[in-house]
Amino acid sequence: MAVRLPTVAIGLAATTLLAAASASFAGAAVDDPRCPQQAPADAGRRSPSVDQPPFEPTPCEPTALPAVRPGTTPDAEALPDRWRIASMLGGRRNLLDPYHGDNWLKGDRPAFGDDWFVNLSAVSDTVMEPRRFATPVGVAVTQDPGSLDLIGHGDQVVYAESLAVEAVLYKGDTVFKPPEYEFRFAPVFSYNVVDASERGVLDANPEAPATRREGMVGIQALYADKHLRNVSARYDFDSLRVGVQPFTADFRGFLFEDSALGARLFGNRHNNRFQYNLAWFRRLRKDTSTGLNNLLAGGGVVRDDDVLIGNLYAQDFPRPGFTSELVVTYNRNREGGEQVYDDHGVLQRPAPVGTEQGRDYQVTYVGYNGDGHIGRLNLSASAYGVFGSESHGVFVAASDQVRAFFLAAEGSRDFDWARLRVSTLYASGDRDPFDQRATGFDAIYENPLFAGADTSFWIRQPVPLIGGGRVSLSGRNGILNSLRPSKEFGQSNFTNPGLVLLGVGADFDLTPALRAAANINGLWFADTASVEAARNQGSVDRNIGVDVSGAVTWRPLAIQNFVLRLSAAVLVPGAGYKALFGNELQYSVLANAVLTY
Repeated sequence: MAVRLPTVAIGLAATTLLAAASASFAGAAVDDPRCPQQAPADAGRRSPSVDQPPFEPTPCEPTALPAVRPGTTPDAEALPDRWRIASMLGGRRNLLDPYHGDNWLKGDRPAFGDDWFVNLSAVSDTVMEPRRFATPVGVAVTQDPGSLDLIGHGDQVVYAESLAVEAVLYKGDTVFKPPEYEFRFAPVFSYNVVDASERGVLDANPEAPATRREGMVGIQALYADKHLRNVSARYDFDSLRVGVQPFTADFRGFLFEDSALGARLFGNRHNNRFQYNLAWFRRLRKDTSTGLNNLLAGGGVVRDDDVLIGNLYAQDFPRPGFTSELVVTYNRNREGGEQVYDDHGVLQRPAPVGTEQGRDYQVTYVGYNGDGHIGRLNLSASAYGVFGSESHGVFVAASDQVRAFFLAAEGSRDFDWARLRVSTLYASGDRDPFDQRATGFDAIYENPLFAGADTSFWIRQPVPLIGGGRVSLSGRNGILNSLRPSKEFGQSNFTNPGLVLLGVGADFDLTPALRAAANINGLWFADTASVEAARNQGSVDRNIGVDVSGAVTWRPLAIQNFVLRLSAAVLVPGAGYKALFGNELQYSVLANAVLTY
């Protein structure tokens, strides 16, 4: 024994030194109370028949959380609300800085009470737009005494500045569930300057100058939203929204995309796989220059034009990654007895085309829309049929039966940093304007995101039908040849030439902050009978022309809060366009800057 005791003591000392050295190498002493990650008491003493991984000491990190033992849960205290996390992270509080710290103006923490939040945002949209489209000479006065023909100088320059402010007040913890109450107010402050080359274009009064300066305030949202109930543990819900509110009937804005007065019941089911809307809207008076809601005009703000919409979205139907929508829309218009001029003195109702008589109509749209991907193919498709009646035809005094249809599809495929697109659209035209059957398709209030959208000349610019009434072939931010004075004031017109479009395009993500796009669209009338009747001109060719456009979008900070865009488009006239307007090349250049807070 006298020999063994020193040996045991030496062994124990060596073990202690090795443990201390290991702990020192890990960054702390083994007896540091902040390092509880030691070997379990039963390490090495469990039954050999029990499979267990060998114990490996964890390097000591005094500031790290303890390792979680198998079969246990972390010893963490739950926070009662989400905004305390931002407070714990620290950072300065600056109301003008929405990205750092916790800003109550951006909903990072309650503005008052326990769960009343405010979200304030502002968007500045600046536009500079030189353009040229077919323009009639002044009725009584022209800028150029040598202009003796119907077609005058179509050059114009537009400068527009819009500041959209949105204030939202809502109640409720909105991490997983909808707010219990929501109140939203969104005014838009707009100022624009338009310089034209002809008098009588910007205003019906030929004595008015050829340069127009205007400012106005539009109310694009003013509503209250009440969360009615939750119908599942995963917060499937029903809600009711009442007031002036934006609404889009389909994915691409083909049928109805407007901000109107109405009531909307909406919600979802089956873990948000199905969404539905049941809505009634009454359309509002618009500002002529900007298309914003002109609620401050006084008198006649609400139109006698009702829109009832019911739609159902089904995600992952008929296959995963693709969403289908069924929509039924009823439009009842009772404005046939009105005579309405816009802010510039131009007759809008009844439309100054054909017999120029007022009319009422009631029509029903039934449609299917799909959007998503099938394998590597991205696909968006729409199909609508419309049927109903109108009290008077556009070219006949008797009533018309409305029967028309619309088809559109856009397919694309991604190749690394490039996306190639193919677009096709068919809107039926009226073959005989005098047969008491209106077969030209028209929407309620379109704003299409399709075939290049507002980069396209045909979609962005209005093309007036000179010499056939003060109406347009295609309206501003519209794709259909509707022969309406405007979509903001005019009624739907189902006696129109329709449209055929075939287009190709591509998007190129050159860098994370720089994108380029190009589009080429061929345009044709579906049928020219209604145009020939309006112009009292025979044998108008169906070929409208080729719309060529391109755009560059730059996000200097690689975020959506600062976006610069420059686009250009030309319309190369076809035989049909030349027969109506001559062979002058039409163009549009758009410089756009968007800043968001």
